[in-house]
Formats: sequence, C-alpha cells, structure tokens
Amino acid sequence: MTTRHDTTATLPWMREGTEHLLRVADKLDDVTAPSRLPGWTCAHVLGHVARNAEALTRLATWARTGVETPMYADSGQRAAEIEASARKQAATLRAELASTADTLDEALDALKPQQWAAPVRSALGRAIPAAEIPWMRIREVWLHAVDLGADFELPPGVVDLLLDDVTTALSRKDGCPGATLTPTDRDTRWQLGGGGPAIEAPAAELAGWLTGRLRRDDRPALPTWL
Repeated sequence: MTTRHDTTATLPWMREGTEHLLRVADKLDDVTAPSRLPGWTCAHVLGHVARNAEALTRLATWARTGVETPMYADSGQRAAEIEASARKQAATLRAELASTADTLDEALDALKPQQWAAPVRSALGRAIPAAEIPWMRIREVWLHAVDLGADFELPPGVVDLLLDDVTTALSRKDGCPGATLTPTDRDTRWQLGGGGPAIEAPAAELAGWLTGRLRRDDRPALPTWL
C-alpha cells in the first residue's frame, strides 16, 4: 500500500485535487453562502486553503534552505489570516486559490531528492519529513472541496491513506469509540480505538464519516480529527 511519504503517488493526487477544487470554486454562485463547515462561509474555506498553500510553501522552503520557517508564527496568525481572507471579493479569492497552489507546486518541485527527508514541523508542532507536505495538502484540497459542496469522491488511494491517517489520529484521543472498520470494497480492515464491533460500508463512506464529512446518526460520536 502507498504511504503518505511516497511522493511519486502523493504529488499527482495533490495536483489532481487542486484542479478539482478550482473547478468546484469556479462553480460557486455566492462565496458568502454557508459552507458545510459549521460557522464558515465558502469564502472562509477558500481563504483558508489559499493561506494553507502559503504555510506549506514555508515548510518546503525550510526543507530546501535549512532555515526554519514555520507554517505559522502561532495559532492566532492562522485564525486572523482566515478571517481577513473571508472578507475578500470572490474573484480575488479564486485568483489567490490558484496562484498560491502554483507557488506551492513550484516550491515542492524545487526540492532535491535528499531534501524530501529534511525534518520540518507541522502546525501542531509534530516533526515530519518534507515528504509529508504533499499529503498534508491532499487532505486540504480534496476534503475542502467537499465542504464547498462537492460529492465525497476521492481517488481510491487517497481514501485508503485517509483511513490510515484518521483511524490512527482518532485512536489516540480520549473518547474515541472502538470499532473494526471493514470496507465492503477492500480486503483491508482498519482498527478504530481499542477494538469493538465491525462497521461495514464502502471505504469512501467510512472515510467520509471519520473525517466528519458524512453524518451518520446510527454510529457512535467521534472526537474531532484535526
């Protein structure tokens, strides 16, 4: 199975997700309308994804130069940037969404093979290799496209990595229910929490539920993933 550090797979998925998100953004009638994220308009989502590209570009620069450039100075910077971005005009938001994605792509393309192993830090302070940056961006572009109204239709490999990522993250949190996730279209099972009853559904549906994008009242409540 592909890992989140396999850039031969994650870079194409990142670029495909960016094009998908841009198409979704272009079809929005009103960016001031509510998104599927509670408390956020579509403008908040667009602004957040653009600012995220800038933050990940800083990590790519860190990996390339060795000069520490964190994603954000602090959590307040991230929140303030999102609120400021949400007040921009739709045309500006769409232009920034595209231009910042291009800049990130160029920054990643500039990394030499050995620089993909360079240690950087996520916004939460977790030490990661630069090779994880494309995966971090994959989550943003594909999932926020759903938040803007797109169907939960992701490449199968992205769905599998999401199941790996989210089950691991949620299982570390207090209040995580136990379950064995048994996709009806996969041979692999994923463990959530300390074990428990089997939950059977297509892999994409399970990933949508775990990430909070597909609501299921017949299943246990989950802690927040990110």
